[in-house]
Formats: sequence, C-alpha cells, structure tokens
Amino acid sequence: MPNRLANETSPYLLQHADNPVDWWPWSEAAFAEARRRDVPVHLSVGYSSCHWCHVLARESFEDEAVAAYMNAHFVNIKVDREERPDIDAVYMEAVQAATGQGGWPMTVFLTADAEPFYFGTYFPPEPRHGMPSFRQVLEGVHSAWSDKRGEVAEVAGKIVRDLAGREIGYGDAQAPGEEELAKALLGLTREYDPQRGGFGGAPKFPPSMVVEFLLRHHARTGSEGALQMAQDTCERMARGGIYDQLGGGFARYSVDREWVVPHFEKMLYDNALLCRVYAHLWRTTGSELARRVALETADFMVRELRTPEGGFASALDADSEDGSGRHVEGAYYVWTPEQLTEVLGAQDAELAAHYFGVTEEGTFEEGASVLQLPQHEGVFDAGQIESVKGRLLGARAQRPAPGRDDKVVAAWNGLAIAALAETGAYFDRPDLVDAAVGAADLLVRLHLDEQARLSRTSKDGHVGANAGVLEDYADVAEGFLALASVTGEGVWLEFAGFLLDHVLARFVDAESGALFDTASDAERLIRRPQDPTDNAVPSGWTAAAGALLSYAAQTGAAPHRAAAERALGVVKALGPRVPRFIGWGLAVAEALLDGPREVAVVGPALDDPGTKVLHRTALLGTAPGAVVAVGATGSDELPLLADRPLVGGEPTAYVCRNFTCDAPTTDPDRLRAALSG
Repeated sequence: MPNRLANETSPYLLQHADNPVDWWPWSEAAFAEARRRDVPVHLSVGYSSCHWCHVLARESFEDEAVAAYMNAHFVNIKVDREERPDIDAVYMEAVQAATGQGGWPMTVFLTADAEPFYFGTYFPPEPRHGMPSFRQVLEGVHSAWSDKRGEVAEVAGKIVRDLAGREIGYGDAQAPGEEELAKALLGLTREYDPQRGGFGGAPKFPPSMVVEFLLRHHARTGSEGALQMAQDTCERMARGGIYDQLGGGFARYSVDREWVVPHFEKMLYDNALLCRVYAHLWRTTGSELARRVALETADFMVRELRTPEGGFASALDADSEDGSGRHVEGAYYVWTPEQLTEVLGAQDAELAAHYFGVTEEGTFEEGASVLQLPQHEGVFDAGQIESVKGRLLGARAQRPAPGRDDKVVAAWNGLAIAALAETGAYFDRPDLVDAAVGAADLLVRLHLDEQARLSRTSKDGHVGANAGVLEDYADVAEGFLALASVTGEGVWLEFAGFLLDHVLARFVDAESGALFDTASDAERLIRRPQDPTDNAVPSGWTAAAGALLSYAAQTGAAPHRAAAERALGVVKALGPRVPRFIGWGLAVAEALLDGPREVAVVGPALDDPGTKVLHRTALLGTAPGAVVAVGATGSDELPLLADRPLVGGEPTAYVCRNFTCDAPTTDPDRLRAALSG
C-alpha cells in the first residue's frame, strides 16, 4: 500500500511512495506525531538523479525488516533537496560542521523540535570499510534516545546554538575593486591544473561561474592568462567523457582529474550554465569547438529536457538498465569494441574506436569505454564521422533510457532561459529563443501568483506548494533580463522588476545589505539559511547582485544598484580567499567595475535588417555584463530607448557608461569596437 508520499508532486518523493517505510513529507504534522509518540525524527534528504540515494533505497528502505524497525522507533521524513533547498542547506551545514564532509543521501536524526543530534550520509546494509550498517545506526540512535535522553538534548542544543552563532564574514560591505579581483585571479592561478584544465583534483566539477569571471576579466583587462585558463578548461571538458560526444550536454562531474569518467547524471543547471559559458567563449574567441558545444548543449536541453508544458525538466538519472536488466550507472552511454562492431561493422567500428578512444581494456567498468574526443580530428573525413555518430546515436536511443526528473525548478529554468535566449541570438537560431520564451511563459503563467511571488517547482502543469527561495527570484530575473535584451519585449523587464522588488523587500537585511536564502515571511527553520558561495549553481546572494545590477543599468533604478553594490561586499571579503567558490560574485564585480555599459539600439522597426545587424553586434559585445535594449524609434517599452532618435534616418546605437555616453553610431564596426572590452 502506498505511503503518504503518494500525494506529492516531487518525482523523488514519488519514487519512495511504495516503500514499506511509513514516510512523511516535511510538515508540522510529522513533528507533532513525533511528539505524540515520543520518538526521534529520521530525516532523509536526496534527489531523483542521485545514484547513492537509489542504492540506499534498494538496500534498506525496500527491506521489510529494516522498514519495520524504522516505523516502530522513528517518524521518518523524506525531503527532495531540489524542492526544499532551505531544509537541505540548514542540515547540510550541521552535517559538514560535525563530520567535515557532506553529500547525498543525507541522513539526519532530529528531536521533535527539529534539532539535529546525529548525522551521516549513505550507510550500507552491512558493516563495510569501517562504516556501520544502516540498521546498526538506527539501533544506536534508538538506544541513545531511550537511555541517554539528557545527553541527546544537550548535543542537539549545542548544535543549534553553534549554527545560530555562525556569522558570514561580510567585511565592510564595499564592492571589490581592482586589488581584490587581481588577488582572486592569482588564487585561481595557484589552483589551476595546467596539464588537464580545471581547478583542484578529483572529483572535478565544471567551473562554469569561474570561467565566466575569467572571460569577463580578460575582456576588461586584456589578461591573456585569464583567457588561457578559460579556453583550456573548456576545451578539455568538451573533449572529455564528461561531455556527451554523441548527444551533446554535460554530466554532473568527472570522477578523475582528466575529465574521462563522469558521474553520468545530467542536470539542467549544469547544461544551462555551460551552454552560456561556451557561447560567451565563442563570442570572445570565435572558437568553432565552443560554437559546436554551445549549440549541441542547447539542442540537448530542448530535445531531452523540455516538458510538454514548455518548461525544462530537472535532470536525467545516472543509472539505467543494462542488457541483463540491472540498473547500472552509465549503461546508456558507454561502449565496448564489440558493441561498436555490432552497430557499425568492422571497418567503421575500428575508425570509431580510434576517434572516440574506445579500447579493449576500457576506460570505465567491465571493459566499457566512455566516449572522448582526443586531438586527432583532422585525420578523419568529417562526413564519415557524422555518419558514425548518427548511427551510434540511433542505436543508443534503442537502449533503456535513464529516468527523467520531470519537475520544473524555477531557478534552473531561469538559467536555461538566459542560455537559450543568448545562444539563439548569437547563432541565428530563433527556435532556441522561442524555447526560452516558452519556458518564461510557463513561469509567469504557473509559478507567479498575483503578487509576483514565485513558487519553486511545478510538475505536469501543477504548481508545487513550496515557496521560491532567493536563487529562484534571482535566476528567473536573470533569465527575463536576458530575454528582454534579445527580444526587445519590455514585459520581460517588467516581470524582472517585480521579482527584484521582492528581493529588496523580503530577502535583504536592511541594516547590512546582506541577503538571506529564504524570505522574511518564509517557514521558520532552526536557522535562516544564508550562503553567498557558489555550489553547483551561483549562490542566490551573488545571482541577486548580478540581476539587481543589470536591472539598474536597464532602468536607472538607484535602489537596485545600491543593493547590488552592498551585496558585493561579501565578494570583497571572500573573493581573494576562496575564488573558486564565489566565481559568479567575481563575474558580477567585473560588470560593476566596467559600468556596466548600457547599449540602446533603435531602428525603424525590430525586423528592419539594419536594426537587426546593430542589435546582434551589441549582443556580441564582450564588455562585462553589458545590457542591451532594442526597439523601434519612439518606443517606450524599455527605459534605455527613451529620447534616442535615429541619426540620419538610419538605425542607431547609443553606448553609455557611468552617466557618460559616446557619440551615437550607425556603424556596426564602431559599435563592435566600443563594446570590445
């Protein structure tokens, strides 16, 4: 019989609806039940495409005996971290503080007042490698609760006090200047891997936000070192196994330093961020590799993640069925020489094995190889390679596909909107711009209420119950601002303004200018989460700073610019110390130092050929964070267009920065030079 999760909309929670565990969703009713029964709460946090979450479920949550013990001695709460990032952040902070590490699945035991007292991540079904079994953990916690309640309460109280006392080093709340950004670049140089690209050792995550900073820093200062790190990292990733050489799109991370073997789950947020980064790299360098990867990644998102309602699904699982019916990580993506031969025949299989680095020994498990792209493309016939790729992709499509997490997350759709709008504009792909508009329409229609408050998720056209957090407001505003620049439609700027007004009213500390991840009227947890550092996506804090700055440049709104500058004080404090973990904040700081520049393009009509040339030229400018407005002369849809006449009856561009404007120009070459850094 299904448990209480059967009524949820989260695909992750629904995966557990048939467990013998008597799961509860996060709710006051669950904690009231724990008080009534006088038992602790077992909180399990994960997400749909998490490999080890599935393993723990198969080994323990589907085991009747383990489930019976859980039901007898605990109230068991299951949380999708992608639906409730606030809950995840609060308890992950406690896990990391107590154990020095974290991850998912996250296992936390709480009092009925939601105070944590014991932590962990994955636990095996039997003791292994010094780890207790999950059953042993349950028994130990039950014993402590029954026999040492005073000690449990003392530990829980201390943890809550420690969390409450953690303050962010906010510095003097001034935005970083040249000195701090130079120190951040130096810090990145020290952590850079010159042989393999990227930063640090294994596992290696795509450093999207850091690359954006490096590109902006190069544009502003001319630093060749910054550009080289960005170029080499992007090329290594694009040639590695972390990139899907057949279908496009990136996996979550590489388990090795060489980018060879990925953790195979594909997340919307990674692909949105990387699509935009590669498009910006092409804009800077003209790299054909960057162009191809940007377009293939955009096509992957539209083809495999777009939902019937027009939004974008969260993720594809790492696991899928192999030939024997087992659920195996990477089964959908890897190849053996024999499989190549079966699809291509002996001659083309030999070519494909050489081209993609498929060996008899394999680069993954059981003799299989992850497809890569070593540096030898020039010796192959392009038409033959395209034929091989097409046949392999067709054969792969016949394999059991990884599961898809169909929930639409507002923040990640905002990132996708920005990426698709810009990529479509750069490469004359109106279908990609249309996909961005479709996702934006869904967010407005379904996720925004009459007061412009955001809901974080929806699924199958039904909005979820969870309120949007700071990253939702910031990233959706970022997407709408990009859409306004690309389409010239003022409604997207208006919607961005509604969202950012909520940021100022409900997420910003009026005294210090610091930001919180949850709104002032959100559900109260044991701590109000507040984290300015990047994780897999830009932090809500720095994403908000970027959107506020862009909106201020588009509209002249002084409160929004002042809030952005105050928010960047945390980047001054953290940028020189931990630049890898505040890359988006550094990128926003580059935009602030550059102005950012404001570009208004006016013409007889939006579809006028000369207007379109000037508009595309403006969008392709590399000046950090430059904002673009386009419209017909006399239009009042976008504030930057006000009082901007045509010059000599020709389409005209105006470039301004720090309240000073250049002479208007009708010449695309002059406009390009004015926006080239």
